[in-house]
Amino acid sequence: MEELLTLKELLVCGDLPAALVLVEEMTEMSKDDKINKIFSYSIILLIHLIKQKVEKRSTRSWDLSIYNSITQIRRANQRRKAKGTYLSKSELSETLAEAYNLAIASAALEVFEGRYESQELAQMCDREEILTEAIRLIHEESIV
Repeated sequence: MEELLTLKELLVCGDLPAALVLVEEMTEMSKDDKINKIFSYSIILLIHLIKQKVEKRSTRSWDLSIYNSITQIRRANQRRKAKGTYLSKSELSETLAEAYNLAIASAALEVFEGRYESQELAQMCDREEILTEAIRLIHEESIV
């Protein structure tokens, strides 16, 4: 909110160069917020995909969590007025790859009641297969 008041003040004073710099900063802040949301939901998505693969089963709760994560990733990535997305498919893949190690660490606490350390769990699943599945689900037309 403070940034908007500053922007208004700069425009009223006629300081267009400073106003444009502030608009650029605000745009970056907004994009960073979107990326952080996508990253957070990516971790949740990956945790449940890892659990499904390693335990070779699923639960309604895991399925719902996957569905919710995909929905929220799509929603956060969607540009409303300008159309398109904040992250391209390759940037989304990079974000998922960055989230993977955190997801493995979290999943290790849950898979088989926490019996395995994250390194052991990482050896039990195919990282690329899980990342590919996550991208496929995010870009799939229908996830129901």
